[in-house]
Amino acid sequence: MSSLVYRINSVLSRLLQSVPIGTNLGLLYLLWMILSGRLLESRGALIPGLADMGLSDDTVRRSWAALCYGRWQTASLLSEYQQIVLEEGHWQAHRHGGYRVLAIDLVGFFRPRLSECPTKHYLSAAGKALPAIPLGMAARIGSVGGQRLAVPCLLVRSEPTDGGEDALQVRLLKRTQAQLADDELIVCDRGFPLKQLQAAEVTRYVVRAAVNFTARRAYLPEYKGQGRPPEWGESVRPLSRKYNGKTIAATTPDRTETWQIGSQEQPLIVCAHFFDNLVRSDQKPGAQTFTCALIKDPRFEEPLLLNSPLPLSGPDLQAIYRDRWPIEGLPLTAKQMLGAGRQFVFAQESRQRLPEIALLSGALLSYLAATQSALPTGFWDRAPKPTSGRLRRVLSQVHFQDLQGLPEQLRKKLSPTEHLPKGILGHRRHKMAAKGLYDMPLAA
Repeated sequence: MSSLVYRINSVLSRLLQSVPIGTNLGLLYLLWMILSGRLLESRGALIPGLADMGLSDDTVRRSWAALCYGRWQTASLLSEYQQIVLEEGHWQAHRHGGYRVLAIDLVGFFRPRLSECPTKHYLSAAGKALPAIPLGMAARIGSVGGQRLAVPCLLVRSEPTDGGEDALQVRLLKRTQAQLADDELIVCDRGFPLKQLQAAEVTRYVVRAAVNFTARRAYLPEYKGQGRPPEWGESVRPLSRKYNGKTIAATTPDRTETWQIGSQEQPLIVCAHFFDNLVRSDQKPGAQTFTCALIKDPRFEEPLLLNSPLPLSGPDLQAIYRDRWPIEGLPLTAKQMLGAGRQFVFAQESRQRLPEIALLSGALLSYLAATQSALPTGFWDRAPKPTSGRLRRVLSQVHFQDLQGLPEQLRKKLSPTEHLPKGILGHRRHKMAAKGLYDMPLAA
């Protein structure tokens, strides 16, 4: 057994140490199948992907049953994965302005053929929401050898009674706030409105705002002595806009910061305009205040508009929001690299578990690739990098016979089954009738 297979086996055995015996072996084969990219070859079909590893028919059925009926929770696997990453010491958390970054986002695994799918997710290519299994993600951001990586710490399911993704977003914010450390802050894109963050009682955050964002001052303007005394603060508009053919000018910033980026040969000047002591446009003075920062980077056409209640500088705000992007790599690796974008599971639990285990597998594959030496794809790959795609190509050649020498805890559970009903009488989806076949009353 090669050193790479041995290391992956050791990481997976540590990851599955809290899973019951028998179920852990089935999940081990399932994780190996996903990491090796066999879902790409089977086009999302679970059982053919397991069979392609050389597993016997009974082993394939047990691995499939471990996903659907096993007694395990994704939260425990995420907790073990975080512990593994911290103990190995390769991954270092990013810190800006004294805070570590915890990014959140939503992801949807689209299921257009799933009958009676109660949940949807917006697809920009279609321009509308399509049937999908949406999940809320939270991940801590760091780097391994200069490569930024997201370590997922929370996955939140959508409920059939939500009626939309707003309830999922609020639930994700509340659960993330509950496990937020004292030196961490939440970073999210403009899909999370400022009103949701304040309703979830999030105290440390950096959120992007829309280009037409407006706010109000947290204090009343001076009374001019005529008319009704003012009840609302003055409007603040960080960016100018046009309305009915007229240009509405932008508000003068309270303060400005500039700093230099780039190289000495090609320096670039970044400017940030700050608007302090603001409340939402629908709130009066006395509500929760925040600061709005308008960052203009010459490398981008659209400026970056960020809101935060924390006293952060312009460079820190820009660096914090840039660290949100690694969380976008989790669904990219799970769907595109590992082939989990197409799924063919239909049970109520497995349709939720497979996207969760796919996201965890994507994070695990990226971490294993970053902590290993670069593996060239072929003789033409003269300058390989430690990427997840190169590692997946190597793992696609792993066969069931290569997975030898597993720990003692990863084994088949030897339970007596002679007393259990077999065949159609032992079908899981139907309970046996209490009465006999001929005990029912006959028709008149």
